[in-house]
Amino acid sequence: MGELHEQRPPAAKEKHVLAVDPARDRALGVEPFPHRVHYFSRTVGQQLFIFGAAFLGSAVEATEALTIVLAVGLTRGWRAPLFGTAAAVLALGTLVLAFGQLIVTTVPESALKLVVGTLLLLFGLRWLHKAVLRSAGVVAMHDEEHAYRQAVSQLGGAATGRDWVGFVLALKGVFLEGLEVVFIVIAVGGTGNGFPAAIAGGVVAAAVVAGAGVIVRKPLARVPENTLKYGVGVILTSLGTFWAAEGMGAHWPLDFVSILGLVAIYFGASVLAIALIRRPAPA
Repeated sequence: MGELHEQRPPAAKEKHVLAVDPARDRALGVEPFPHRVHYFSRTVGQQLFIFGAAFLGSAVEATEALTIVLAVGLTRGWRAPLFGTAAAVLALGTLVLAFGQLIVTTVPESALKLVVGTLLLLFGLRWLHKAVLRSAGVVAMHDEEHAYRQAVSQLGGAATGRDWVGFVLALKGVFLEGLEVVFIVIAVGGTGNGFPAAIAGGVVAAAVVAGAGVIVRKPLARVPENTLKYGVGVILTSLGTFWAAEGMGAHWPLDFVSILGLVAIYFGASVLAIALIRRPAPA
């Protein structure tokens, strides 16, 4: 008896289940393939933008917190400031998880976008205002080396026994600087299901700054802090404008891509403001 061979149709006649078939998509009740691609690209772009905003904003505040921890650790020993830093990070993480979850689950989306967008707009304008004044030479640049020397001069020598002073100073410094990080993470990630991306941006920024501090063991004075604040101010102001307008019922013509246009507008306006401030008054 000969072997039985399964009869299969020619491969050319087989229809791949992943092929683009608009009729099949409509029958299954799903969006056509081009719409799914648009939704995917929009979502990925939005998450990357949220991650970047949280990363840059957190990096600025983490750099300032690092200066305080280094001043305490190199002057009085590392045990107390490390415990203080850990306590502050734990408290900040609890705030992010508790308030973030509470806001997302209890506040309607339109009201959430309006409130968060307004707060982001005000916060971003504050950072942008400071960065513009510093870039124009009206306000002195923030100097991490000077802040470090000032903190060291107030600490005295190495501590003996339990160093509650070092613990409290590190705890207070990291916690106060971290409160702005908490606000940025909650505000940036509070809409558009962006909490994971925002939290990841904050954590990665803190890890990068902490790693750099461990390697160089001195304040990160070469970090262009004002440039970072300038960029973050533009980004947060743009995000705030976008979400506040959506919260009031506005519809942007290019959806989330419109934020790039807002970034260009705010950046151009800030550059013009710097030029006008620098221009000497007519005699």
